[in-house]
Amino acid sequence: MNIKIICVGKLKEKYLKMAQDEYLKRLGPYAKVEVIEIKDEDIKENFSESEVELAKEKEGAGILSKIKDRDLVFTLEIEGKQRSSEEFASEIEDMMVHGNSDVAFVIGGSCGISKEVMARSDRKISFSKMTFPHQIIRINLLEQIYRAFKIIKNEPYHK
Repeated sequence: MNIKIICVGKLKEKYLKMAQDEYLKRLGPYAKVEVIEIKDEDIKENFSESEVELAKEKEGAGILSKIKDRDLVFTLEIEGKQRSSEEFASEIEDMMVHGNSDVAFVIGGSCGISKEVMARSDRKISFSKMTFPHQIIRINLLEQIYRAFKIIKNEPYHK
């Protein structure tokens, strides 16, 4: 399975980079996982709604440039469907069985994702109704993908 995690912004904190590297290493035996970072726009607190939308469109264009036609696209959105770890694992296993080997997960920037990216999404996923920093969600997503493969392979970890 080929998994792309397309993220707006870079990880700045060393501990987050270390966590990302650890999960990428753990995922190595299960899938080819690539993290693609898209330049984040400098969105100021005093920006108008139209300026925020324009910034999201620029970020969205960067995201869409990394998605191939054959990619099954998951967008992480507060309004997305919440899944248990077991349901997520089952969904990944089902994709593998049915030949969906190219998957892209999209994590937007601090103001969310553009309408164009939402329109390209095949599945919307939410980890919670709460709002989290997009850097933290990247680590949570990597952990859940790793957990899913451990569940699929019936290997110890899932507790």
